[in-house]
Amino acid sequence: MGDWWLDAVIYEVYIRSFADSDSDGVGDLTGISSRLPYLRDLGVDGIWITPFYRSPMADHGYDVADHRDVDPLFGDLAAFDSLLAEAHRHGLKVLVDLVPNHSSNTHPAFRAALAAGAGSPERDLYIFRNGRGEDGREPPNNWVSVFGGPAWTRVADGQWYLHLFAPEQPDWNWRHLRVRDDHDATVRFWLDRGVDGFRIDVTHGLVKNDILPDNPPRPAEGVPFFRERAEPHSWDQEGVHEIYQHWRTIIEDYRRRDGRARALVGETWVADPRRLARYVRPDELHLTFAFSLLAAPWSATAWRTAITADLAATAEVSAPTTWVLANHDVTRPASRYGGGETGLRRARAALLTLLALPGPVFLYQGDELGLPEVDVPPTYRQDPVWERSGRRSPGRDGCRIPLPWSGQRAPYGFGGADGVPPWLPQPDGWAELTVAAQASDPVSTLVLVRGALALRRALPMLGAGRLRWRNDTVPAVLAFDRPGPLSAPGTPPEASDTLLVASDTPSNASDALPSASGTTGLTCVMSTAETDVSLAIPGRLVLASSPVGYDGATLTLPPDTTVWLAPHSG
Repeated sequence: MGDWWLDAVIYEVYIRSFADSDSDGVGDLTGISSRLPYLRDLGVDGIWITPFYRSPMADHGYDVADHRDVDPLFGDLAAFDSLLAEAHRHGLKVLVDLVPNHSSNTHPAFRAALAAGAGSPERDLYIFRNGRGEDGREPPNNWVSVFGGPAWTRVADGQWYLHLFAPEQPDWNWRHLRVRDDHDATVRFWLDRGVDGFRIDVTHGLVKNDILPDNPPRPAEGVPFFRERAEPHSWDQEGVHEIYQHWRTIIEDYRRRDGRARALVGETWVADPRRLARYVRPDELHLTFAFSLLAAPWSATAWRTAITADLAATAEVSAPTTWVLANHDVTRPASRYGGGETGLRRARAALLTLLALPGPVFLYQGDELGLPEVDVPPTYRQDPVWERSGRRSPGRDGCRIPLPWSGQRAPYGFGGADGVPPWLPQPDGWAELTVAAQASDPVSTLVLVRGALALRRALPMLGAGRLRWRNDTVPAVLAFDRPGPLSAPGTPPEASDTLLVASDTPSNASDALPSASGTTGLTCVMSTAETDVSLAIPGRLVLASSPVGYDGATLTLPPDTTVWLAPHSG
């Protein structure tokens, strides 16, 4: 089997909020199974499922107490096996989340470490240290938690343990062989069950500077979006790479035995594209998220700068760039780009541009519906960020609201009509955003995304391949060609222009698909201008994120709009 991930579109399933099969208010594995036909018909190639392992849920599953079992909240191993078999029957790959940076504080190993006391071998599995100052009352260094507050918690005997996230999530000591062996066993456990790979949480954080020096003084404006520059001793240490090199050997060993290709995907929050690319060198991870577009402002110039840098860096190591606009940790694009009608227009345009880029794409559940961020009332907020920040940051609950499937009111088909209310409240007024409502609306975001994914599969130049920038537009317009035939993955972008292209067909993808299926090239044009932009480009309009004007020779592109264009036939 080939490297299926090179041009794949993977859909992130945030399990708590996807589909609730037993009406307890929380999504589960059987709920995912029930919605696999929807994902197949959407046109994605696979799913990534957030943690469903045994956990006290201090961080909604990212505090793992047993990585080789299913929490009863989500089902059991039989339910997982059934989901995996059904997904494969529908032609969908399945990635599961691996959380190797930390465990739950209820993990048997951490409980043993607390019981054994200072200086014990059990404590060596985690990062325990004596404190500073009189009687060790001060933390060992000045590191801070991603969730707010110090990154150290003191235990009864006076020592401190490190947690880069919540106190309920103590960090493993990855310099210890037993820690590595236990995670190897977890990797093999899920590979033996048949998964198609792993999304690896906090890939840049597993190894710390072993002398634990203070980080530089915190910037006046606070820790930046990418933390490794402000916290150079906590993140992106050299020692992480040998871990992924070792896991790559495990993956390749399975492939030699059964011929199945499996992927390792990193969540690597590193700003420098060349540092990021080191994680996807030929003997390490297969993919790692490029978060540059997620962090970029709504600007054609900013997007081109980010795309160019990411493509050039990954090309140096012969790896694809993996694109994302959203996930369960960040504000949804429709709100991030301004909210309201403007934010939705920009989110639609951004999605269409994203799906035209070379390389794999990860979509977050609800992206295909254009869901906005929700301002969850304080009494309902559950994210540990809310409390750890002194209730100054609302946290991430707003992007984790359970999906609206159908109906006029909550729970919008998420669970049974008579079940417990969803774990986070869905807002009023989402009836028009449901899957059922959008499926029958030819100009909905759902129909747009379905059409784009159908075209992406039908047109051979999309997915893996080349990108060639166009330089015949205005600064507020981003334009690039996806020429065919395909080049080898990792081919660097070219600076030259290509043929001008446009269209005379409707902006409905399902109507355009038959006539577009034989094209040998595609151009993507995205406008972030504040006024209409006119471009003289003959050809065919294949798909548009918003209505556009065309008189046979001139394309009038409204603000915040993306189009896909193809050459005239023949």
